[in-house]
Amino acid sequence: FCGETMRLNIALALLAFTTQAFVLPHPSYPTHSFLRSSLKLDNTDLLVEIDGQEDLKNTINGLTSDQRKRLNDQIEKLNNGYPGGIENYVVKARKLLKDVVNKVNPFDGFTPTLPSGVPLPYSSPKYGVYEDVGLRLSKNTAFVLVAGGLGERLGYGGIKLQLTPYLVSSKCYLETYIDFLKGIGDRFGGSVPPLVIMTSGDTDKLTRELLEENDYYGLRGKITVVTQDKVPAIVDVDGRVSLKELSDGGVEIETKPHGHGDVHHLLHKSGCAKDWSSQGITNVVFLQDTNALVINGLLPALGVGEVEGFDMTSICVPRMPGEAAGAIVDLKNEREPDKSIVINVEYNQLDPLLNAQGLKDDPDPETGYSVYPGNANNLVFKLSTYRKTIEGEDQGVVNEFVNPKFKDDGVTFKKPTRLECMMQDFPLLMRKEVEGGGSVGFAQFDREMTFSPAKNSRDSGIEGEAKGSKSTGTLTSAESEGYLSNIMKLMKAGNVVEGEGKGTVKLGGITAMDGPRCVLGPRFCLTKADAEDKFKDSKISRRSTLYVTGSGVKITGLELDGALIVECCEGATLEVDGLNVCNEGWVFRDIEEGEEVDEEGRIRGYVLEKRETKHIKVEEKG
Repeated sequence: FCGETMRLNIALALLAFTTQAFVLPHPSYPTHSFLRSSLKLDNTDLLVEIDGQEDLKNTINGLTSDQRKRLNDQIEKLNNGYPGGIENYVVKARKLLKDVVNKVNPFDGFTPTLPSGVPLPYSSPKYGVYEDVGLRLSKNTAFVLVAGGLGERLGYGGIKLQLTPYLVSSKCYLETYIDFLKGIGDRFGGSVPPLVIMTSGDTDKLTRELLEENDYYGLRGKITVVTQDKVPAIVDVDGRVSLKELSDGGVEIETKPHGHGDVHHLLHKSGCAKDWSSQGITNVVFLQDTNALVINGLLPALGVGEVEGFDMTSICVPRMPGEAAGAIVDLKNEREPDKSIVINVEYNQLDPLLNAQGLKDDPDPETGYSVYPGNANNLVFKLSTYRKTIEGEDQGVVNEFVNPKFKDDGVTFKKPTRLECMMQDFPLLMRKEVEGGGSVGFAQFDREMTFSPAKNSRDSGIEGEAKGSKSTGTLTSAESEGYLSNIMKLMKAGNVVEGEGKGTVKLGGITAMDGPRCVLGPRFCLTKADAEDKFKDSKISRRSTLYVTGSGVKITGLELDGALIVECCEGATLEVDGLNVCNEGWVFRDIEEGEEVDEEGRIRGYVLEKRETKHIKVEEKG
């Protein structure tokens, strides 16, 4: 501010103080933003007064009154959506960009060591022990589904939650996760844990429509939707905000996604986390939108966090040395021990970090995997520690980073950038707000049981396989590996599965498992013990298809060579004993040239042809 403007603002602020009460500014936010907010000044004027934004003045002065009002409303929304407003955002951006230009190493002074955690393969006797603890905790656990992305990378025009992980069950990702919560409710008198879904401006409308169309899958009142805001795009290292010209000659601030780390601030801002405490919730679990296999690891991960005393537990899978996946690392700082932290390190940072200490990402001699567990980006927290952290100075805004793409001069951006944040960087906030930084650890599960996200298109999957990729991250691989996980459950429970899921076949040009397509719904098989107690002494042929749902179902002595669907409503019991099924079954086949299929069929490249089915359905209690 020039001196005259500052004197005027102070005078007006004093006048406001004599007529109304207002809250003192947050110590970490720019005072100017506070004064402007209190005085209700025109936001467009305020934007150009922010340090570095002065050259926007001519553009804004050339706007009509309607255009200026539209921009004014957008600035107000952006200010309200980010703690400290645009000015605080620009201050952070300028500092982070300066660090990038100066090539500041965020890991300078840190030595990587192995973190504390529990490797927990499905075959381990401890798996069931931890899972039992987690099951007891689950009735007092809140679940958060991070779903801010569209299905563009998959070649899909809608939201990813609407996609179907398993054609055999015909249920979308969202309903699959909700069935898991209902499975918990079945164990505790129908009391289903609360679910929060974080959407974005891109997914919010479609997510709410999906919920409404299905009457919230019977959980209306249990599901809360919170929406993340976008943040201003930045055009240069001085933190100048990007303006985008509109068709009517007006302008708006160009915005970009801020990242899934927003979820922590939204849970604070919305009051959800505070409300959970009053409901007796003790833990909170975060999961991603298109990794249906994660439900196999959520209960044992809750158990690991409780038994080992972790305030934050990262769900992990084994990773190969050098694999393009983040790793959980205990970073020790001998010079400043208070800065030591257990946190995810991205794969492109891990090798330089190790090399700086004369170390390598070497394989464990017994397993062949890296000694650093791979981050699956699903998290478990103790609610007490979580609330203490998000109610601190930063209000749940996790530490941000910036990743601009420079032209050859090393200073000019190729395109506007923005600040980003990741939910797994939460330990940085804990270190600031919790004495000793809290206790952070991991629970590591078999990859084939807990991690197979759908994130890539069929074309990119075909290309990846041509380059040697073993898991393409496509809908095909996610579906195939989901069936394989259920085969493993059946075999560990003593059942005989022809081929054991070891063969392969091409579907839509992608390698898939050649074996029975089995789905044990979470309301039927919530735990490892359920698989052992509810499905016994059975034989399933390689070409078979099986889907079972309902907590009251028990199957013994089944011989299946074809397709069998078993559905049992809650409150009913069904015992299937000695059943022999032999029919034409269901067949997965590639789409024929010129064949008309729905969008899911198009992006998969194959369809499920239902030729003959044995269908057992119980719809009445008893």
